[in-house]
Amino acid sequence: MPAKRSISGEEAAVDDDQRGNAWQTSPSVYLGRRPAQYSVSAPRAHYVKMRDGCRLAADVYLPAGADAHARWPTIAVFTPYYRRFRLKAGANDVEAAPGAFRYRDTFVPRGYALVVVDVRGTGASFGCRDSFRSPAEREDYREVADWIVAQPWSNGAIGSTGISYVGAAADFLASTGHPAVKAIAPLFAVWDTYGDHYYPGGILLNRLVETYDALMVALDHDRRDLIKNFSYFSNPAFEGPQPVDEDRDGEAVQAAVREHLANFRMADFVTDFKFKDDTLPYAPDFSSASFSPYHYMAGVAPEVAVYSVSGWMDGAGYANGAIARFLTLPNAKRHLLLGPWDHGARINVSPWRGAVEPQFMVLAEVLRFFDEYLAGRDTGLRAEAPIHYFTMHEEAWRAAQSWPPVGSTATLHLDRGGTLSAAAPAAGADTYQVDFGRGTGTKTRYERLGAADTREYYPDWQGRDAGMLCYTSAALPAAAEFSGHAIVSLEVSASEPDAALFVYLSEVEPADTVRYVTEGVLRALHRREQPCPPFHQTAWPYHSLARADAVAMPIDQPQRIRFALLPTSWRFSAGSRIRLAIAGADADHYAQIPHGRPPRLVVHRGPDGSHLELPLRSATR
Repeated sequence: MPAKRSISGEEAAVDDDQRGNAWQTSPSVYLGRRPAQYSVSAPRAHYVKMRDGCRLAADVYLPAGADAHARWPTIAVFTPYYRRFRLKAGANDVEAAPGAFRYRDTFVPRGYALVVVDVRGTGASFGCRDSFRSPAEREDYREVADWIVAQPWSNGAIGSTGISYVGAAADFLASTGHPAVKAIAPLFAVWDTYGDHYYPGGILLNRLVETYDALMVALDHDRRDLIKNFSYFSNPAFEGPQPVDEDRDGEAVQAAVREHLANFRMADFVTDFKFKDDTLPYAPDFSSASFSPYHYMAGVAPEVAVYSVSGWMDGAGYANGAIARFLTLPNAKRHLLLGPWDHGARINVSPWRGAVEPQFMVLAEVLRFFDEYLAGRDTGLRAEAPIHYFTMHEEAWRAAQSWPPVGSTATLHLDRGGTLSAAAPAAGADTYQVDFGRGTGTKTRYERLGAADTREYYPDWQGRDAGMLCYTSAALPAAAEFSGHAIVSLEVSASEPDAALFVYLSEVEPADTVRYVTEGVLRALHRREQPCPPFHQTAWPYHSLARADAVAMPIDQPQRIRFALLPTSWRFSAGSRIRLAIAGADADHYAQIPHGRPPRLVVHRGPDGSHLELPLRSATR
């Protein structure tokens, strides 16, 4: 095993798994022990008929160079983003499966079959989509699993993985209770679509909705003039969805695309759910739960293995989704991986990175997981800690047995003069007039959710908090590690019956460089805390975001509002100060609350007043 490395001098920091001593056998070392044994067959593209006659397009990749009668465990991938593109003539050097090739090239040469399916109403599949991850689509997954185990190349065992929507599809497949499903690895995937994705803290991410709607129209309607506007799909060699093998003249895929014109529109659909428990006006049993993995967790067999993966800059709440999945499912064989990544681990987001692209091989760890629980190999994974996470600025991986990993908490009180103090302060108050024009820019944790190719995160954070209500601590006497969820507890009154609270945590370095660390958001009328329901366990304050629990703010009367910031792991330097900044709007990403009525907020200080609870411990170096 390679020697562990530490950061010294001007050495460029990266996120490879040799940083720290987190693994007994690291993913990269394991991958080195699992060289490719086979080549990859050319895909066989089929239509698979569903119960209602709808035909789904599926690509099958098999290990080539093996016994023709061999049977393989299968990885199933369900995507709305084209299983494969048709390419222009002569474009032989272009990857036709940008969303699936990593799974193909990792798993198939090592003895797995791979099946990639265009979900109903997308790609070359027929049908139309009546919602985001509809119950009908979930039933399709069960039937595709039936089809897989009936094939002569299947050994009867199925796993599933994928990023974002595709990762949540793995949850949905497992929730069907199909007996062939043995292991799933949801990567960068929600647990609660409402709170983790479209309505963080109960506030609509309106810019994301607009962008995602435009993306899906471009894909589903085969609008190549629009697809080119999205970096993931901008290759000029792409010419729409790849037809299946029997559709030699492309007439079937054209007919399928015509059916897609009836697909739901995200901008219309998601705004029907003003509250988490709202239902569609024409379907009283259909709420946001209907397209959230947590709603179906009871269907996941207890013996199914689950690996949840996310990153510290993974959108508006995907890391919360990964952690909640880990905490909620009773399955004994479950693992959690949290790295210095954005949505999909396309970028290493650490400000101290030495390389933009991650050096950590997520799929090497997923391969080991499937080898252990799907292929029946002894990989040593069961002897590893169930949780691995990366601490930025220390630039090292850590292992943990439980979440949260840090049990000690530092309390910092909001004090007079814009300070954060360890001692309980005297009573007082600070007034802040919300500015609905204030935003956080276009290089944030949110843009990647709309398929933007963000390469830098918060490079322009310096000075952005100047128009916010800020509180800054004294210099830290020694370096300290913050790992987990910071909890902000505000005693606040408002001049309006509702407000949006945006709270940002930053590190102010000795040279006054201000670095974004994390943030949290909550709509004030959702301030009522509730016990965690069985289907959504958290280690932070739980807010139902439901209409039934919403309470308007009494005008100018102090209310306790307590909520978590998004999780991270970050080493504060000795001599740095910790800053908490409060705003009432993020015009670049969120809808304004309340419409056209920017509130005046009063933040109250005192022994029982506003404070920050920070999971903090001495840094190891």
